[in-house]
Amino acid sequence: MCAAAVALLVVGCTAQPTTSGTSPGAPASRTTAFNATDTAWILLMIPMAERARQLTDLAPSRAADPAVATLAAKTGSTLREDLRRLRAALKLSGVPDTHPHEGHNMPGMVSLGTLDKAAVTKGRPFDQILTDALRAHFTQSRVLCAGEQNEGSAVEATGLAAAIARSAAQHISALETLRSM
Repeated sequence: MCAAAVALLVVGCTAQPTTSGTSPGAPASRTTAFNATDTAWILLMIPMAERARQLTDLAPSRAADPAVATLAAKTGSTLREDLRRLRAALKLSGVPDTHPHEGHNMPGMVSLGTLDKAAVTKGRPFDQILTDALRAHFTQSRVLCAGEQNEGSAVEATGLAAAIARSAAQHISALETLRSM
């Protein structure tokens, strides 16, 4: 089953295709027609990025390795920008942010349990929690972004998916470099 289909199964029927800025019956412009894959992807990526960002925000007071703290700061900055762009795309789609994944734990999403554990952990054990969770987050993000690029229709969403996938690959590389140190 392709990643887009998996994402749609997770979201269900909450995200309906919309066309922003056109009248009913008018042909949809490629730049404004969001299909169910586009909106499902956006609605999934927002909570994934929010949870990963919450984890990176813990690093300054918990990380043992300065390189881990630096990586967390850079990652947090990237995630904030991703969130800004995802929310802008969601607004453009016309689909309300109903938080369909509130409280969910899905592959690649930093779990609430992981956040709780990280919040009470310091030093090398925290570093391990952070790097493991970020690796899983970015690996799954790349899978979801590939599904969006293959099945999405709005260029705003597919272009954003391509950018996030490139960024995720860079973050995975940085995590691997950190692991080899």
